[in-house]
Amino acid sequence: MAMTMNGEVQLAAPREAVWAKLNDPEVLKVCIPGCEELEKTEDNGFRATAKMKVGPVSARFKGKVTLSDLDPPNGYKISGEGEGGVAGFAKGGATVALAEKDGGTLLTYNVEAQIGGKLAQLGQRLINGSAKKLADEFFANFAKAVQG
Repeated sequence: MAMTMNGEVQLAAPREAVWAKLNDPEVLKVCIPGCEELEKTEDNGFRATAKMKVGPVSARFKGKVTLSDLDPPNGYKISGEGEGGVAGFAKGGATVALAEKDGGTLLTYNVEAQIGGKLAQLGQRLINGSAKKLADEFFANFAKAVQG
């Protein structure tokens, strides 16, 4: 099952500060809903474990995230895949762009993902609703961390 999502968030912080936080594993770990572990790897990426609940399906996902097309402090591309055992898998990517706006930073994101296994059987509406909720939660946490 394929899914796309996009949005933007206005942050009350300079672009360089937002960029630094987007690349800080400690900040990201606190912001990602359900994140239990997040560590930087040598190859511009992270290894992560997160516990997620989507409708009736609860799973612990282990995955790897890679950052590419790095263009500090303007943005990057995130690609990743996670394995959740019987719950299924998720893989995809997102482009994140930062622009100066209204004395702060406008963060724009476009996500494309594929999911399979039990998760994919839950139906598009539930998956999209859950994904949007997770994204909203992440960005609310991230806005707090940036304005810190």
